[in-house]
Amino acid sequence: MPYMGKPAAVLFDRDGTLIYDVPYNNQADRVKPLLGSREALDRVRRAGIPVGIVTNQSGVARGLIAAAELEEVNARVEELLGPFDVWAVCTHGDADGCGCRKPAPGLVLHAARTLGVDPGDCVVIGDIGRDVEAARAAGARGILVPTEVTLPEEVAAAAEVAPDLAAAVSMALGEVPAVPAAVPAGEVSS
Repeated sequence: MPYMGKPAAVLFDRDGTLIYDVPYNNQADRVKPLLGSREALDRVRRAGIPVGIVTNQSGVARGLIAAAELEEVNARVEELLGPFDVWAVCTHGDADGCGCRKPAPGLVLHAARTLGVDPGDCVVIGDIGRDVEAARAAGARGILVPTEVTLPEEVAAAAEVAPDLAAAVSMALGEVPAVPAAVPAGEVSS
């Protein structure tokens, strides 16, 4: 079971968790933070805990996003949401069979290694099953924040579910008890 004390790092999915999901976004001016994401990140930063991004970006493998465009989008994310201690980005497609593409653990393992922390002491917060599956595969704690794209079976399979990002951060920081309760159908954050 993953560590439930103060985490060594909190790793966030990017699209749908911190910023609006614009499929295969290759334009930095289209980056829009989700309501409360900067505040949630700043709470973790004020607690002295490193924050990172773990994100699948298969648009690069598909030729829909140039590497330079991805860098510009990520730079805009940092400009709007503040600095991240680590970025772990998988640019492979589903068929590539890489060990970094979520739900594989590679991104979480890479982020933990870069930060010099044990993956089992990390928390991963994301909006789909792949995010919490990657956390589980790496031995980290995963917290799901369902949105309109989260499948009911992903909610049911998650060990921990939060109604929104602020609540997920409260759970990660140990400010509220971790409750393995599912969010009722139709009650998801946006």
